Amino acid sequence: MDSTRVPRFAFVGLAVSDVAASVAFYRRLGVGFPEGAEKEPHVEGELPGGPLLVLDAEATIRSFHPGWRPPSGGTRTALAFRCGSPAGVDALYGELTGAGYHGELAPWDAFWGQRYAVVHDPDGNGVDLLAPLQGS
Repeated sequence: MDSTRVPRFAFVGLAVSDVAASVAFYRRLGVGFPEGAEKEPHVEGELPGGPLLVLDAEATIRSFHPGWRPPSGGTRTALAFRCGSPAGVDALYGELTGAGYHGELAPWDAFWGQRYAVVHDPDGNGVDLLAPLQGS
């Protein structure tokens, strides 16, 4: 296939109810949003080591898709951030929950060989924190 026709993965997008709150949360995870992003209805921030994370206010989505409604009854996506060590998972989980974010699943040693935890962003999206366990 012609390489100019092969699509490339570009970004993960989230519909958010409060851009400023979401920018603050994801900045704590190292996402590089530009200064003043919290005041905009659409923002793009560089994820550490990879693609973009794009946040759109619900009102922005409805401006071009009037019938759009946020999902109900749970989410279908999760974002995952790999920490440098198992202790890093614990520290970041403690920082985020200490800042008032919901801790869905406290750090634990998962049977698949990772230190693993889950926090929720301001809209209730699951954000996994993980690191390989020693010897895994």
